[in-house]
Amino acid sequence: MLSKILSSAIYGIDAYIVEVEVDLASGLFAFSTVGLPDAAVKESRDRVMSAIKNTGFDFPQKRVTVNLAPADIKKEGSSFDLPIAVGILNAGGFIKSDKIKEFIILGELSLDGRIKPVKGALPIAVSAKANNINGIILPSDNAKEAAVVEGISVYPVENLPQVVEFLNGNLKISPLLIDIEKVFEEYRSYDVDFSEVKGQYHVKRALEIAAAGGHNIIMIGPPGAGKSMLSKRIPTILPNMSLDEAIETTKIHSIMGLLGDGKALVSTRSYRSPHTGISDAGLIGGGNFPMPGEISLANNGILFLDELPEFRRNVLEALRQPLEDGKVTISRASGSLTFPANFMLVAAMNPCPCGNRGSQKECNCTPLQIQKYLSRISGPLMDRIDIHIDVPSLKYRELSDETGGEKSEAIRMRVKKARDIQIERFKKSKIYCNAQMSAKYIKKFCQIDNESKGLLEMAISKMGLSARAYDRILKVSRTIADLSGVENIKPEHISEAIQYRSLDRESYI
Repeated sequence: MLSKILSSAIYGIDAYIVEVEVDLASGLFAFSTVGLPDAAVKESRDRVMSAIKNTGFDFPQKRVTVNLAPADIKKEGSSFDLPIAVGILNAGGFIKSDKIKEFIILGELSLDGRIKPVKGALPIAVSAKANNINGIILPSDNAKEAAVVEGISVYPVENLPQVVEFLNGNLKISPLLIDIEKVFEEYRSYDVDFSEVKGQYHVKRALEIAAAGGHNIIMIGPPGAGKSMLSKRIPTILPNMSLDEAIETTKIHSIMGLLGDGKALVSTRSYRSPHTGISDAGLIGGGNFPMPGEISLANNGILFLDELPEFRRNVLEALRQPLEDGKVTISRASGSLTFPANFMLVAAMNPCPCGNRGSQKECNCTPLQIQKYLSRISGPLMDRIDIHIDVPSLKYRELSDETGGEKSEAIRMRVKKARDIQIERFKKSKIYCNAQMSAKYIKKFCQIDNESKGLLEMAISKMGLSARAYDRILKVSRTIADLSGVENIKPEHISEAIQYRSLDRESYI
């Protein structure tokens, strides 16, 4: 007896349809799974057998063969438990319905027949809709996530007998319906606010400019100056995510199992802060079966690298291409996978090895030690960071100030206005913010008058700014002009942008 069940598996951040074929043949009892299963799929044999027996069904004492097609792609995870069990029960005569062909079925089985949540429900639901499949049967804990996709019926289930009764027509399960807009708004709130940060007004201004233009930024200051605190609040001033951005971000979190219990959408900008000991595979993604790394989890949000010089050189160098392309491609012998990596880099570092330079504490670092410390960050990586800002220690007067600062919402409104200007400016191109401008667009949109040219010339020749700072200053000044709501870049915009290139100054060490 042959049974065919539709299921799905993850490949990259997308899903593809898997046909689970179950054959019960005469002969001595055996249970084999083919179709490039990994260890978790092979182990499903024991889970499926126990779940079927412990829920009151007789496991067929025949030769059981399970094929997962297409057979040339490696299958991993425990989501095939439920479709394999349903296939065996269908082939054994416990499920008698053609209705079974209408659904994608997925879920992990416990030994007592309960159905546990799996990873990747959202991309699987997207794939089901793309393949004109009308319904999906999946664990109830994954139902909200899958129900985000319109045009597909999502049937949440708790245990194996419930699935059998539903497929036989003896139990009615209503498809889960959710108000996407309501859910989208429900999760769109942050626990932190810029008003909680005391002082550091010039740093807040730099962060506002970075957020408005999508500029990568590095903060340089002693420990305790508030660099980490400021970075955690940057997502609160970025424009609210669109539904498309939220779905793309949720897909990545879904396949990594990071959504949390019953959560349907990631509606806030991601904030990822990996440890300095992270490997290059952990940062950009990798593994035998490639999975997204921190830069993809930070997609549409913030990647914060604290103590930047302490990261291994090869890890930092791996960032260069994703920063340029907004995506990362991981190649293996079996093929290549591309993950989105459209993030804003926010880095922080001490001004010297001991961290006390520029603070009230004594610094004993020599100029050579400071130069060696700074040289851990390569020139090509620094080329991709538009704004450098010094973050000094707070004085008592600022710490004792009870008034607080400007709220994130007010800053976000200004940032959104500037972003809207840029979206209109670049509507005929493939970029959407000033930070992405190439030399061609800089020449077109960053024209300056003679007074501004004189300021730039002085900055490069007298202040010792490097030549690579030239384009960065123009990009940042364009964003400052957008925040001011003016069409032309003025000398005061250039002057402010020059201040944000502290690491380029020859006098910095």
